[in-house]
This record gives sequence, structure tokens and C-alpha cells, in this order.
Amino acid sequence: FCFLHGIDAVEDLVGSLASMSNKERIKAMQRMPETMRKKREIRNKVLKEITKKSRHRGAQCTQCLQGAAVSFRRFGNTLSEHFHQLRPWHKTLKIIGAEFGTSVLSYFVFLKWLLNFNIFSFLINFGFITIPQFLAAEPNNLSFMGLELLTGAGYFQQTVLYYGSYTNATISKVENGASYNMQLAYIFTVGTYFVICFLILLFSMARLFSRNFVNLQALSVNTSKLLCTWDFNITNEKAVKLQQKNLLTQIKESLTELNKEVQNFSVMERVVRIATHLIAWVASLATAVAACAGVYFLSINNLKLFMKGYSNDLQRQSAMLVLPVIVSLLNTLIPFFFSWLGHLENFQTPGQHIYVTIIRNIILKISIVGILCYYWLNIVATSESQCWETLVGQDIYRLVLVDFIFCLLGSFFGEFLRRIIGTTVCVSLGLPEFDIGRNVLDLIYAQTLTWIGILFSPLLPGIQMIAFLIVFFVKKVSLMRNCQPPCKVWRTAQMMTSFIFLLFCPSFLGVLSVTGVTVWRLKPSEECGPFRGLPSMYAAVAEWIQMLESYTAWKWVVWIYHNLISSELFFFIISTFVLVVTYLYWQIIQARRTMTKLLHNQIIN
Repeated sequence: FCFLHGIDAVEDLVGSLASMSNKERIKAMQRMPETMRKKREIRNKVLKEITKKSRHRGAQCTQCLQGAAVSFRRFGNTLSEHFHQLRPWHKTLKIIGAEFGTSVLSYFVFLKWLLNFNIFSFLINFGFITIPQFLAAEPNNLSFMGLELLTGAGYFQQTVLYYGSYTNATISKVENGASYNMQLAYIFTVGTYFVICFLILLFSMARLFSRNFVNLQALSVNTSKLLCTWDFNITNEKAVKLQQKNLLTQIKESLTELNKEVQNFSVMERVVRIATHLIAWVASLATAVAACAGVYFLSINNLKLFMKGYSNDLQRQSAMLVLPVIVSLLNTLIPFFFSWLGHLENFQTPGQHIYVTIIRNIILKISIVGILCYYWLNIVATSESQCWETLVGQDIYRLVLVDFIFCLLGSFFGEFLRRIIGTTVCVSLGLPEFDIGRNVLDLIYAQTLTWIGILFSPLLPGIQMIAFLIVFFVKKVSLMRNCQPPCKVWRTAQMMTSFIFLLFCPSFLGVLSVTGVTVWRLKPSEECGPFRGLPSMYAAVAEWIQMLESYTAWKWVVWIYHNLISSELFFFIISTFVLVVTYLYWQIIQARRTMTKLLHNQIIN
């Protein structure tokens, strides 16, 4: 009797839903306390009931349209599910978060974020700079030998990969038709891209800062995490186990943060710890200074090495790889030394170890990049080279490519061989842990080189996009097969914020400085590139504004240029306004934190 009653209830439900309008039916089904599978079954029965009623009414046209709409909706849902599964990081990030915690997960989230960044950059440069250049490109008379893939020279020198191959003419395929000014397209595309990057980084930092620093109490409420975060729509057994493991790891991290104990050291122990930290910092800074000095003297002789005559082309192209190989060796080996120093210092929490390692690595890598920028802007730019911009682009191409190769070798020697040693030769070592600080700084360094190289090699983001995609899967496989989860579970809500902050300052701000000097101060080459013959790249904009002054319809553009863009007062007012808003926002945050603490104490008491 109960079974028949259940069938009657379902039929009544289907009949009532079938009599509703489309919007009312959707809202009613959303409010039903059933699983997604049960809701789909009820929806299919409702659709069949509607089809039967329409047949009885003889509404053949309506039936066809309704059937087509249902089929199209099902096809769209199926297609969406397949595209969702095709995302290379959808399931991978869940598995990493469940197995290794949010600290390791933050690295892969940051890598995915940078990958999307370079996809956007490549599409902009390819669409507004490279495609128009194809219309005016001249045939390449150089032969392809294969070694160019590693050196970036030879055949690639006369392709759209580098600045020197772009024309300075106005492109027009139809006489008296629309034209395309390559000079303005080049400088406006790069300038607009940097403005968009600035806004994205700024808003990303603000959003993450608000989420991870302002509302800390909301993120650490373990009761709500335990009772309210389960997704009851999950019915697949593997997905259920993965969700359970992920939730368990998050609760462990939150409990570890709440139950952390402050260790009390004796006076002698404190002195020893302070001395250890000082010695470690002196050793790390001395190593960074020595590395920068080596790069400086090598870069000074690098241009002479290029200009020197060689008996064959193989020797010449091999000489080009000396600087990037040495730089990549330093950037790969010294971070291992910094990680070893961190283990000797015996920090109280893994977070302290990671952040100190990141600071030391950022000092090393940004200093090396600074030395290279000085070499490019003060030595290469004033050399007798026919096209110094292409020479700089080739240098950055080699640095990006060799750094990518060393990144893959670092995964092999730093993780695979370490696992072999820890499981066969010296079992006491055990499996290695994933070095977050070193790997994150590798990403920031690679992205910094890409940003610097955009002006000299517009397609460089496409190369970096492919490199990041390969690194994502190589690091994922290496992590799963060679590494163990962190020995100390800890919560890292603020880590992604720190990564983007380091990417913004000093990386992105430093790149803006280098680009500004290149555009406003340096004289372009006389025989190559879209700005040949001009005193500076920015002179193309000044000439365009002078041309617009003779057109009445474009007076507003001239007014904006003279009164806003070229006005120091305008930027001073904007800077003052931003500082005032930042100060007010900071005060609001402090007031919210104080109020949160007061309310928390009232609840406890």
C-alpha cells in the first residue's frame, strides 16, 4: 500500500509541475529537497507529461518547438559537462588539495592564473600587431637549420617573433581605403596591455586581501566548515571520497592554526637562534651579491662575444647560449642552497620557512634581472649593432627557453633523484617535500622576463604560455610520484595574496620602469623596427597628436593628451587620491577587526 501511495504522490507531483509555467516549474524543482539524479528523473517525467498534453491538444507546431528546445538544452548541458571535464586542471587541483593541502595547491592555482594571463597577452599581441604585419611581411631568405629553436637567432631573426621585422609603414591594401598605422598599433597595444595588467593585478590583490585579511574570522569557523560545506549533489563514489579527503585536510589545517603553541626558549637558545638566522642571512646575501657580480662581468663581455668572428655558425650560436645557461644555473642551484639554509634555521612553522625562502629568492632573481636590464639598456642599446632591439629580444628568448629547460631538469634532479636516494640509498631521508618557495619564484622570474620581452618580442607570451602548460603537467606528475605531503599541516589562506603581491611589486613595477626608459629615453635603431628614424618610441605618439590638431573633430583627443596624459599635476592628484582612499580603507579594516574582536569576546563571555 505504501508503495502504491508513493507512486501516486510522484504522479501528482508530476501533474502539478506540468501545469505550471516554465519559470514556476524551475523554481519549484530548485526548492525540492532531492538529489540531482532524482530531480532529473522528475524533470524528464514532467517533460513527457507536457508532450502528451500537447499531443492531445493537437499543438503540433508547439510540440516541435518544445521538443527542439528540450533537445537543444540537453545537448548544451552535455556539451558543457564535456568541456568542464576537458579543463586540464579541473580534477587535478581537487586531487592536489586533498592529498597535499592548500599550501601546495596555492602554487598550482598561481601557475594556472599566470597561464591565463599569458593566453590573454598572446591574443592581444597576435591580433593587433602580428596579424597586420603578415599583410606587409617580406619573404624570409634565411634557411632554417633547427638550432634556431634553441638560440632564437638565424631564421627567426627575420620573422614576426622579433621587433626588427615589423614595418614602420602605414598598412593599406586598398587604395584610398582604410589604413593601419603600425607605429601607433605597436605602442598602443603594448601600453594598453600593461594598463590592463596593472588593473588586473591591483583588483586581484584587493579582492584577495579583503577575503584573506579582512574576514579572517569567517574563514576559520570550523563548525560551519564541518556542517555547511558538504555538497549533497555529489553521488559519484570517487568524487565523494575526494571531497571527504579535501574537507578533512582543510579541517586539519584550521585546527593546526588554532592549536599552535608558542614555544618558550631560554636565553641561550634565543641567542643561538638569532645567531643562526644572522649567519644564514649573511650567507644568502653574500651568495646573491657574488652571483650578481658574475652575471655583470659576463654580460659586459657578452656583446664582444657576439661581435667576434667565428670560423663556423655552430660556434657563434653556441657562444650565444653562454649567458642564459650561466644565469639559469645560478637561478636553479642557489635556491637549493637557500632551502638548505632554511632547514638549518629550524623555523617554528612551515609558513615562516617558505616566506623567508621566497624573500631570499626574490632578492636573488630580481637583482639578476636588474643587472641584465642594465646591460640591455646601457650597453646593447648604445652598441654598433644594426638592430639592438632584436638582439635584446633574442637574449630574452634564450633566457626564457633555457630557464624552462632548467625548470624541467630541476624537477628531475631535485625531486625524482631525491626520491630515489631517499628510498634506496639513504632511507632516513624519506620522500622530499614540494619546495613551494623555490617553484613560485621560478614562475615570477619567468613572467618578469616575458613582460620585459613583450616590447622586443611580441609573441614571447605565446612561448611562455606553452612553457607554463608543460610545467603544470610535469610538476603535477612529479608531485604525485616523487613528493610527500607536508609533515606539518598548516593553513595558507594568505599565500595566494603574497604571490600576486610579489608579482606586482617588485616584478611588474620594475618592468614598467624598464619599459618606460625604453619608450621615452632610448633612441630606436635606424634600420629596423616600426620606430626607425625617430628620436624615441614615444615620438610616434607626439607626431600623431600634432597631426590631430589640424582636425576639428579630434580636438578632444588633443585636449586629453595635453591636459591629462602629459600633465604631471594630473598624475599627482590621482596619486594623492589613491593614497587617501587607501588610508581610509585601511582605517575601515582596522575598525572592523576591532569590532570583530569585541563581538568575539562578548560571545565567549
